Amino acid sequence: MGFLSELRKDLSFFGGFKLTIQHLTRPRVTFQYPEEKKPKQPRQHGRHVLNRYEDGMEKCIGCELCAGVCPAKCIYVRGLDNPPDHPVSPGERYGFVYEINYLRCINCMLCVEACPTEAITDSKMFEFSFTNRSDAIYTKTELVVDDEGRPQKMPWEDWREGDDLMTSGWMRATAPAGNAAYEGIPQWSGELGYGVRQGEGGQSENRDDSVTGSKLLRDLLPGHLLKEDIDPVHLGVQGRVSRAKKQGEFNKVRLEQARDRLIAKRAQWKVDKANRKAAK
Repeated sequence: MGFLSELRKDLSFFGGFKLTIQHLTRPRVTFQYPEEKKPKQPRQHGRHVLNRYEDGMEKCIGCELCAGVCPAKCIYVRGLDNPPDHPVSPGERYGFVYEINYLRCINCMLCVEACPTEAITDSKMFEFSFTNRSDAIYTKTELVVDDEGRPQKMPWEDWREGDDLMTSGWMRATAPAGNAAYEGIPQWSGELGYGVRQGEGGQSENRDDSVTGSKLLRDLLPGHLLKEDIDPVHLGVQGRVSRAKKQGEFNKVRLEQARDRLIAKRAQWKVDKANRKAAK
């Protein structure tokens, strides 16, 4: 074994730095969490809400199908006959007791699929923690939307703009059983505060991606498509330039957000300093 072979063997550990060196020239993907967060996906599964009809009546009819289908047995429902003089829901019964134990919930959303009236859906808010076990059991008071149709926001939940939009989107796919005649035609009732939500984007022109947040696969995952199905703008040098431009625009927005946070902190620091000086 020659000198060069011995030297190559002794310095072979430098091969472990190959990946590190490659990432030195790549854009950073670190976010300043929790002040800064990545955009959530259109079908994000989060905390549940109990919806109302546009006239304010509750959608839950106390059928207990959600509790029956739950694999974690985290939902407890008890129905009660509607009062004749002031009914709570349009049906004969309504959900008198409704509880979800989030210490057991696995966010499978089978309850959403089982609900016949679309009473229970999910938001995109999934960041919440508890300081005691009782807070983890959400009752009907916390789950039913308010008089404006907005989800109730607990002190331990981190709600962000858009977390209540296009909830349970996968449940709003049109064209049942593949019948193209129904594509783009909503087959669900409206919700208090939101009206009739837009259906998921289909194959026809009856889609509004700006409302639903739907994203085309060919724009997100070109590596999973055949070469002939990929838009030329995503191929070769042109594709790299296009991705670099998008990354640059994204980094510019992040820098502006960081600058705004710094300015706000500096202004708050000056206010606090003035208050301390005045208190002396």
